[in-house]
Amino acid sequence: MQVWYVSYGSNMHAARLRHYLTGGRPPGGMRTCPGCRDPRPPARSVPVVLPGVMYFALESLNWTGGVAFYDPDGPGEVWGRAHLVTRGQFSDIAAQEMNRAPAGDLDLSEALDRGRARLGPGRYETLVHPGTLEGLPLLTFTAPWRVDEVPRTQPTDAYLAHLWSGLREAGGWDDEEITDYLDRCRAGLPVHPGTGLRRRRLRGAAPGLRALEPDHRDPGTAPGNSAQPRVHGL
Repeated sequence: MQVWYVSYGSNMHAARLRHYLTGGRPPGGMRTCPGCRDPRPPARSVPVVLPGVMYFALESLNWTGGVAFYDPDGPGEVWGRAHLVTRGQFSDIAAQEMNRAPAGDLDLSEALDRGRARLGPGRYETLVHPGTLEGLPLLTFTAPWRVDEVPRTQPTDAYLAHLWSGLREAGGWDDEEITDYLDRCRAGLPVHPGTGLRRRRLRGAAPGLRALEPDHRDPGTAPGNSAQPRVHGL
């Protein structure tokens, strides 16, 4: 089974994600990643836009400042990069983000059926399924709390620069748009749908926008406040 692993943080970088796949310590990292049972690179990587909000909280041992989290129920939209991987690879990447040793495939049934699944109390131990792309589920992980339930902390310039270059590598936005996006996230302001390059594509100035399939899960259990939250691929 293939899934889209959506990164909205440091794993937007192909080089950093490679350490989660093959093992090793990323540049500046505090720990060595054991790697995945299947070390192959993603079959594809594409820029995506999710409903919700990206915010900074807690403190990273690597970056010594706030780190990115995703609240699918928040206002606005979140920019990221979706990597096409196997279910086993996603399970192993998630385990490493949860500071666990990769041991087997995760049970994704609750996340796929209800939109999210809490696997533990930790900062990246809640799975979120915000929609589908090309008939395959998008999956990511975040904290169990909402954006307004935890104090904000400021990210370091080094961490922001890493996110900036990851979004640039994703290829969906220009430099000015990425800077504005991260400035709004750092300031705690929502990113309004239809901004930046995606808006110009919707107006027909640049072809290539692909709308993801609407989420047909029960609106009472799906993340987000709208009946059928929309996500987009660029």
